[in-house]
Amino acid sequence: MRPAVALQYLLPHRLLSRLALYAANWRWRPWKDWLIGMVVRRFDVDMGEAAQPDTHAYPSFNAFFTRALKPGARVPDADPRALLMPADGRISQLGQIESGRIFQAKGQSYVTAELLGDTDAAAPFDDGWFATVYLAPRDYHRVHMPWTGTLRETLHVPGRIFSVAPFAVQAIPRLFARNERLVCHFDTDFGPMCLVMVGAVLVSGVETVWSGIEIPRYASRIVRKDWRGKGITIERFAEMARFNYGSTVIVLLPKAAITLDTSLQAEQAVRLGQRLGRVL
Repeated sequence: MRPAVALQYLLPHRLLSRLALYAANWRWRPWKDWLIGMVVRRFDVDMGEAAQPDTHAYPSFNAFFTRALKPGARVPDADPRALLMPADGRISQLGQIESGRIFQAKGQSYVTAELLGDTDAAAPFDDGWFATVYLAPRDYHRVHMPWTGTLRETLHVPGRIFSVAPFAVQAIPRLFARNERLVCHFDTDFGPMCLVMVGAVLVSGVETVWSGIEIPRYASRIVRKDWRGKGITIERFAEMARFNYGSTVIVLLPKAAITLDTSLQAEQAVRLGQRLGRVL
């Protein structure tokens, strides 16, 4: 086992993430300016796309990290039947869910029901489709709706907070089904759609547009919230959630209603709003 992988099992994930959360929200100007500047330089962040391009204007590192884009920086695919990519990033994997299992990396897969924390909720996605998108530190960290949906239920599923960087995804079995995550179920005009916001080491924060900060607190048991009848409908391409640090979003879709774009492949860089597939 590589030392970097072995370290993932040994690190005190939640302690480190709490310390990182404090550091990310510390408003002392020399600190936050240094940290923002370091990330912009190291990861070649394009501040020309940001609604606020002045890095010194952000009150904290987290405010910079969750920055909005200027109008027109991302646009949805022109085809009104196009299912949209939910985030900037890189495709980790995508394809068909086979025998209730989702492909993670060569030699690695995990059970859909384990990811969702609910066997019944996984059933509509049997033989359906999935897309796993990894958001690197340089990326825009807000997640948007692939299609218009009405929120039905969320599950905050407790777990580890392993890194979701490619080296960890390739080496740690069932990583996405083991990490802390927020499972968001939507009803759409083609059937159910699920977006899973997977936490990662260092902060692992998840915030939604309907209820604010969901993670942390870190969970010790599954926390289920019923949103039926609350009228929370989010339009195609509108923001639904954001990561307070880099992580991964997984989209699950039913088989009969969707086709994935055949030009997409693992490790491909993608942008919010481009075509993920098409609603039949």
